[in-house]
Amino acid sequence: MGSARIYAQVAAQMRRYAGRLIVAIFEVVVISAFEVLKPWPLKIVIDSVLGTAAPQLSWLRGLTRGELLAAACVGLVALYLAVSLLQVANNYLTISIGQRMVNDLRSRLFEHLQRLSLAFHRRREVGDLMMRINYDTFSVQTIAMNGMFPIFSSLILLAAMFLMMLRIDPVLTLVALGVVPLLLILIGTISGRIDRLATGARMKESDLYNVAHRALSAIHVVQAFTREAEVHREFVEKSSESLSENLRLYLFQTVYSGAVNILIASGTALVIYVGALHVLEHRLSVGELVVFVTYLASLYAPINQLFQTYGQVQSAVAGMRRCLELLELEPEITDRPDARAAGRLRGEVEFRDVTFAYGPGDPVLKHISFKADPGETVAIVGPTGAGKTTLTSLLARFYQQQEGVVAIDGRRIEQYTIRSLRENIAIVLQPPMVLSDTIRANIALGKPSATIDEIARAAQMARLGPLLARLPGGLDTVVGAGGHQLSQGEAQRVTIARALIKNAPILIMDEPTSALDAETEALVMAAVQEVMRGRTTLVIAHRLSTIQNATRILVLRDGRIEEQGSFDQLIKAGGFFSYLYGLQSQPGGSAEAEKLKAV
Repeated sequence: MGSARIYAQVAAQMRRYAGRLIVAIFEVVVISAFEVLKPWPLKIVIDSVLGTAAPQLSWLRGLTRGELLAAACVGLVALYLAVSLLQVANNYLTISIGQRMVNDLRSRLFEHLQRLSLAFHRRREVGDLMMRINYDTFSVQTIAMNGMFPIFSSLILLAAMFLMMLRIDPVLTLVALGVVPLLLILIGTISGRIDRLATGARMKESDLYNVAHRALSAIHVVQAFTREAEVHREFVEKSSESLSENLRLYLFQTVYSGAVNILIASGTALVIYVGALHVLEHRLSVGELVVFVTYLASLYAPINQLFQTYGQVQSAVAGMRRCLELLELEPEITDRPDARAAGRLRGEVEFRDVTFAYGPGDPVLKHISFKADPGETVAIVGPTGAGKTTLTSLLARFYQQQEGVVAIDGRRIEQYTIRSLRENIAIVLQPPMVLSDTIRANIALGKPSATIDEIARAAQMARLGPLLARLPGGLDTVVGAGGHQLSQGEAQRVTIARALIKNAPILIMDEPTSALDAETEALVMAAVQEVMRGRTTLVIAHRLSTIQNATRILVLRDGRIEEQGSFDQLIKAGGFFSYLYGLQSQPGGSAEAEKLKAV
């Protein structure tokens, strides 16, 4: 993505704040006018108070030298006061515009990331995405308020200064501007290098974020296997790489800044030399030379600002490019143009010859076909990696199958809007996902409009009563990030309550009792059986004893349905299901079966 395209994107975002920008530009015009007037009180003091020249303004000619000196001093203070007040107002306005642009970009980026498919999020590092949201989004403010807007305001000031300098001494003005082509050559020479260094620095910082996020997310595993030293060594290595890359960028920017200062100093020295000759030749007065040199400082200041901030802007361009790259990714799962709201579905689920692969290579699911009538319970069993969770994910359109049809109530699920489809499906995930909030809020996630009575009833059905009685805040207890104050079984029951309160016609349960002890499992399954009535339920289960009442059991192996039927039918058939059940039924057989299923 080229820099010109990035600037165009930033300009488009700036148009949203056209009203505020017009006010800011007006302030810049007034500030520029006052900046042009700043040297004139000094000229009056030098030429008319200390010298013998008459003031150019007619209303000052009647004043004594003392009155003229006082008027010049008061005028100088008034000009600086006006400029200072206007600059404070202008800085506040431009910073507020920049911050709002950052907020807008963050909002767009976060919303877009939520719409991208699970396949995308499986491929990307969370640390890199967090850096783009939290850090790279500031690039839009840097480009707009440190780049594009200063360029515009500086051009206004430059135009005013140029006209005044041209009026004083045209030859000296041309001498002063002689440094500008050299600055342009300098920036053209190094622009590509700064861009490459800035991009490399951002990538190294993303790598560092990824290492830190992985380590802290899996801190339990790191400590359990005593890998702290190795993880710390990797972190330090990535941090050193990031530091080195940033040092190279800063060194290059510093050298560039020094070169700009030398060119500007050379231009100033040349102007003083030529200007002094003009004074000696009586082509300029001393006051006019002082005014010209003051204008020169004001002329070079915006030029210096433009070129000095160029390195920062180029670094920001690299960050903005990373944001726009994400925004230009098309969501893999979207509503079709003819999609309609589903309303409340009956829950008839059908898979017809469905094949799915996460990427090039062997498909995870191969020619899957089955049908579940409303109210039926279909259990899905099989070895690890057989495609059980993937199958249920296709029903909720977390992924899109490459072949075949997934239908609910006789219509392809693509004919429903994604939101309305998922509103008809309640899901109990494995591992249990608990937010850093109260138990009440975690349960109400399934139904934000739920009353306290509905939440309490769902909690009781999920057998959370003993837990709530033990906690000092009951439902209003904050469970912390990831539910760290809860056991795995308690967290699982919270997610079950969340699914129950949704009251959806389709229920997906991914190993809902995997983290429960035998006694709690029996209590929870008794509650779940009540809720399953009248709802189509897909249950992924490793404990085969928990699915004896399922209407149908699908046995997946190598991405295919190897067997299907009722519990009794599969036991009598003596196939793979019967073999696994036999292993789990033996003392210690459950653990042995888990080993076999992974093969």
